Amino acid sequence: MTPPRITDSHCHLDFPDFDGELEAVIARAAEAGVHRMVTIATRRATFDKARAIAEAHDPVFWAAGIHPMHAAEEAPATLEELRALAAHPKCVGIGETGLDYHYTADSAEAQKVSLRLHIAAARETGLPLIIHSRDADEDMAQILTEEHRAGAFSCVLHCFTSGRALAETAVELGFYLSMSGITAFPRSHELRAIFADIPRERILVETDSPYLAPPPHRGKRNEPAFTAHTARAAAEAFGMDYADFAARTEENFERLFTKAAAWEARG
Repeated sequence: MTPPRITDSHCHLDFPDFDGELEAVIARAAEAGVHRMVTIATRRATFDKARAIAEAHDPVFWAAGIHPMHAAEEAPATLEELRALAAHPKCVGIGETGLDYHYTADSAEAQKVSLRLHIAAARETGLPLIIHSRDADEDMAQILTEEHRAGAFSCVLHCFTSGRALAETAVELGFYLSMSGITAFPRSHELRAIFADIPRERILVETDSPYLAPPPHRGKRNEPAFTAHTARAAAEAFGMDYADFAARTEENFERLFTKAAAWEARG
């Protein structure tokens, strides 16, 4: 029986963890029903590699930005640079960008500057902003709210593990939240409770591979095929049929990542 189609909205196929294995990884994803994935480049040194992977593999799209943990060590991105990246036919998002105060709180100001610049690029290009937020809920909510008031843009808070207040702010702004393998961990009761209260039309699924593999693969290298495990666990938690939940997340992905949807619609 053919499994329901689903999209891994955030992975890192350009990481060395997948070197020499991409064909097999993408084939396993297809077998699991993961027919499409977005690989995210997080620093300049990997922009070309992510773009080349998307060009070589039809199911793969890409996005690019400067990860907040690299914001202090890399020269700030420019609007011109991000605009040029976004012009690529399979570049479907801006980022990931954001704030990470867990390991890199000392670069908070550089991260904020970088985040606002990426927001400007998302606003200008019309591509969705891909946000990483860790231990920075208050600043993230403030910046996203301020910037959205200054000019609308679309956004997903990827691998969402923050608190309820930030989730509610994101929903109020019309943004999306993405479920990673963490939501399937047995002890993630509070996180699942937050997602249970989010409108189903605002939820995406992802792996963030090679990190955060869901059960039954926890502790191993994650890969796009495992999106199905996270989605099945989510459907069960929400009391939904898996096929219905998969179809809903597909609709959500295509509503947000319109460029990927348009590419596939070409036939």
